[in-house]
Amino acid sequence: MQPRLRIIVGGYTCEENSVPYQVSLNYGYHFCGGSLINNQWVVSAGHCYKTAINSKFSGRGCEYHRIQVRLGEHNIEVLEGTEQFINAAKIIPHPKYNEVKKYNNDIMLIKLSTPAVINARVSTISLPTAPPAPGTVCLISGWADYPDELQCLDAPVLTHAECEASYPGKITSNMFCVGFLEGGKDSCQGDSGGPVVYNGQLQGVVPWGYGCAQKNRPGVYTKVYNYLAWIKDTIAANS
Repeated sequence: MQPRLRIIVGGYTCEENSVPYQVSLNYGYHFCGGSLINNQWVVSAGHCYKTAINSKFSGRGCEYHRIQVRLGEHNIEVLEGTEQFINAAKIIPHPKYNEVKKYNNDIMLIKLSTPAVINARVSTISLPTAPPAPGTVCLISGWADYPDELQCLDAPVLTHAECEASYPGKITSNMFCVGFLEGGKDSCQGDSGGPVVYNGQLQGVVPWGYGCAQKNRPGVYTKVYNYLAWIKDTIAANS
């Protein structure tokens, strides 16, 4: 068992199975989150694959079969009878993902080896029809060190100016900030790849940030809206 970092600070325990699109990526231990966007595809963060294999990111897929996507989870340390465990068949990072250059394009797709069974506890999240507007309150979710139950946080989208002021020279058009400039509430590094959702649409993916819940250091997220064409084309080419 590998240690998990805290993910949600200042949040609350999600109602059981209230986030049915949330998945846990497992490599012998939980290491990242993700979102089910149809019955055979998951969106996560590009750097999660490197995290799993602990080696240079090749994108060649030699370790795909060892990554398991776990759906229907609430307490990830307990078998609750609602889970579906499905191995990854393909992992496809964005072709312009570059970890060195500020985590730009930090997004990837995972194809499941068999389709998930959609039910009351496992379901999909829609892709966005528009980018998130400043002031919009989003739901962020992920697993923490303790407790082992899924944690939730409601937090507002910040303006691009506020985001850029917090991270000068590091924010690209593919990123946006969510959180509280005064600090105290945040999603942290422990659940990269997890969802940021507004109005039933997947607006963001957890990629990176400095520290956790610090003043003037809001969470930075990958803007899913900018990748709609890539997601659609990639799924079509690998179906």
